[in-house]
Amino acid sequence: MKTSSNEFPDFGLTPEQRREAVLGHYYEYPGMDGERGEIWCYTDAYAYPPGATVRLQVSSTAPQFALEIVRDGAVETNVMTRRGIAARWQDTPDQCSVVGCGWETTLEFNVDESWPSGAYRITLTAEGRDGASIRCQHLFIVRPEAGRKPGRVLQVAATGSWTSYNTWGGSNHYQGITGPNRDQYATTVSIERPFCRGFVTLPTDAPRVPLEIYSPIAVAPRYPHMEWAYANGYSKKYASSGWASYDSHFFRWAEREGYAVDLASQHELHFNPEILDGYDCVVFVGHDEYWTWEMRDAVDSYVERGGHAARFAGNFMWQTRLEDGGKRQVCYKYRARAEDPVYRSIEPTRTSGSWEAKEIGRPGSSTFGLIATRGLYVGWGGCAPRGARGFPVYRPEHWAFAGTGIYYGDILGAEGHAFGYEVDGLDYIIRGGLPEPTEDSGAPDGLEILALGMSSLKEESADIPADDQFLSDADAKFVAETLIGDAGEASVDKVKRGCGMIVNFPRGKGEVFHAGSCEWVAALKRGDAMVERVTANVLNRYLKR
Repeated sequence: MKTSSNEFPDFGLTPEQRREAVLGHYYEYPGMDGERGEIWCYTDAYAYPPGATVRLQVSSTAPQFALEIVRDGAVETNVMTRRGIAARWQDTPDQCSVVGCGWETTLEFNVDESWPSGAYRITLTAEGRDGASIRCQHLFIVRPEAGRKPGRVLQVAATGSWTSYNTWGGSNHYQGITGPNRDQYATTVSIERPFCRGFVTLPTDAPRVPLEIYSPIAVAPRYPHMEWAYANGYSKKYASSGWASYDSHFFRWAEREGYAVDLASQHELHFNPEILDGYDCVVFVGHDEYWTWEMRDAVDSYVERGGHAARFAGNFMWQTRLEDGGKRQVCYKYRARAEDPVYRSIEPTRTSGSWEAKEIGRPGSSTFGLIATRGLYVGWGGCAPRGARGFPVYRPEHWAFAGTGIYYGDILGAEGHAFGYEVDGLDYIIRGGLPEPTEDSGAPDGLEILALGMSSLKEESADIPADDQFLSDADAKFVAETLIGDAGEASVDKVKRGCGMIVNFPRGKGEVFHAGSCEWVAALKRGDAMVERVTANVLNRYLKR
């Protein structure tokens, strides 16, 4: 969304606090609210079919609490209210992020057969020691049963990324309190813990990752979303993942526009892939970064048989493995070749690293047409902070752009800032003013590049010292090592310039459309008319409306 402002927002932090907000490790943990008291909860699964039993684990300093459950769609609908539920404080293991909290079940209830598929927000409220209210929130999904669902869309929530970014308990796949010095990210994380603050709900003015100002000349990068989180007691990763920042915006928009939408977790792709077969259109949105091999098999098979996959999402990056029936997720990431035991096994394809690593040999492009290692950062920090906020369009005659009135060279989604944070791309060349994937890009046969914008794997400026940069060149070095085999300066120079694309291609009897940006959903949230029209064009085609 365009603005004339060129001043960073002021959240009342000192320069030292701003630095801590960006570089520090702050997270939610039991006892953090001290004498005031607190209440936390989680469910025993991400998603449940109708009729299933939900088990709610609660730890509370208050002896009782009230519960409210609301379906979070275009219209919020209260489905359950209870009061006077007994609770107690439950001990939590130090490494709960890794092994789970292990709390005993406080309350069980059944998913009513009348509850439609969707996201259900749990709010617990109790009285703190000072007499003021304390509360917590969690979320579970009511998934549909398998079977034919003509005319309905299935949205798959990015629960692999939710698991990866959740900061509750101190560790996730980015920072942590594991290792001999308690300073390493966790290679295994558990779903049996509360969600961090900001994953379930957010204030409407919470900053998103991409900058909404026009960064002043020759200043060091700033990261308003992390400054806001630090100043207001939210998770550092609230803007990187979760229902509130990403998945909810598509779900609400689609219901408001009259689409019938069901919701499932990524875990269904892994354990119940037959759920896809009932739908003509399956949608993936937002920041959708972490997948298992089995999840990809499910989508590939679905599309080959005639299904339609619409991905309005960015950063298809990491292979994960699930353990303990899906309760724990494994991803060694940057340390995969050094530490993941699967790397040196007889089946190294399941190594939990980048999909483009030679030992895995399954580039993301073979499923969704694009790869994260040829895309990545744009619109924040020192990665194209003043770049295009939408997709420059190259093929306006494509069916996806019908009714937009868009021209060659126009910017799609600039009003709603649809292009940003993390994007996916391919190696390409320009012929006659039109981009084409290179022969060695890994693009599927028949792939068309409809729109294309610039991104970067490295914060790079001749004027800004490296010490003032957050992202730096670490990811560029990792990608160079992954794709080329070394992280030297020459290799980094080959990979540091990326792009984000909109592509479309046939596969088997089916078809894939991919707008490779995390922020497509933000443009839907902001009512960007062109982005709304393109989204509707894709859904209508795939639903045969």
